[in-house]
Amino acid sequence: MTSTSSKTISRIALALLLLAASGSATAAGPEAEARQAVQETTSEVLALLADRSLNNTVRVERLTELAGRRFDMERMGKLILGRNRRQLSPEQQQAFIDEWRRHLTVTYGDSLDRFSNERIQIVSARLEGNGDVTVKTAIVDGAAGPGIAVDYRMRGKDGPWRVLDVFIEGVSLVQSFRAQVQDIVSTHGAEALITILRQKNDAKEAQRTAADAAPGAG
Repeated sequence: MTSTSSKTISRIALALLLLAASGSATAAGPEAEARQAVQETTSEVLALLADRSLNNTVRVERLTELAGRRFDMERMGKLILGRNRRQLSPEQQQAFIDEWRRHLTVTYGDSLDRFSNERIQIVSARLEGNGDVTVKTAIVDGAAGPGIAVDYRMRGKDGPWRVLDVFIEGVSLVQSFRAQVQDIVSTHGAEALITILRQKNDAKEAQRTAADAAPGAG
């Protein structure tokens, strides 16, 4: 994926890290349930960020588990592939989804060091026509910059409320990656998509591991 994708994912990672409560839901129904799903990550995330005995690799591993519970990675991966799914076998589709999940999580370390008391305020929750809920939030303080809109498209029809898409200042994570996937497939072919993504993930993980092993890391 491109450097633009890394920047986008870094901001998405920061958005995940900053899912901090700003009051409790006051109404019953899907909107309140989706808001609560956003708020429930607060204690886990803040505890991880506060524990300086953990290096970034360990934090990322634990945040990856958290993201796996809060994000519908499988559905998001399929949406990102779009019509390119038809060019991949079921096994290749799953391999892409696995590498995309890895791509999302291997960039968490980039955001961890930049965390400095940012806080997310939940602005509103809107019920969509298909039963999804969009939870609108904003960064209200910290180094990330106040006023940045971070919205979560939530789906809970098939079980717990989980994130289906994230919008940073109105830009969709799913749509951004779908455009990049299409560019790679058009240029290199569908089978090369998995290889390219895996190579980038390997390089990123090696870089993070080396940083954690450096003197003074921790």
